[in-house]
Amino acid sequence: MDDTLTRIEARITPETKAMIQQAADIESCSLAEYLSKSAQAAAQLTIANHNVLKLSAEGSRAFADAILNPKEPNQKLKDAAARYKREFGNA
Repeated sequence: MDDTLTRIEARITPETKAMIQQAADIESCSLAEYLSKSAQAAAQLTIANHNVLKLSAEGSRAFADAILNPKEPNQKLKDAAARYKREFGNA
C-alpha cells in the first residue's frame, strides 16, 4: 500500500471547525482523520449517485417495455445505419 499523503487546505468558520472537532472527538479520532474519512465517504456517495440511473416506476416500466418489445426501426434509423456501414464498414 502506498503511504504517500497529500495536503488539502480549506477555510472554514470557527463554528464549523468546532462542530467538526466535536464530531471527531465523539468518534475518538483526530480532526484530520475525521475530515479524511468524512470526505472519502461523501465522495464515494457522490460518485455512486452519479453512476446510478434512477427511474420512476413509470420510467422503469417504459424501459422494460422498450427492451422486451422493441419497435421496428423507422426509415431515419435505417438510413443512419446504412450511412454508418458505408463510412465505417461493419466495425
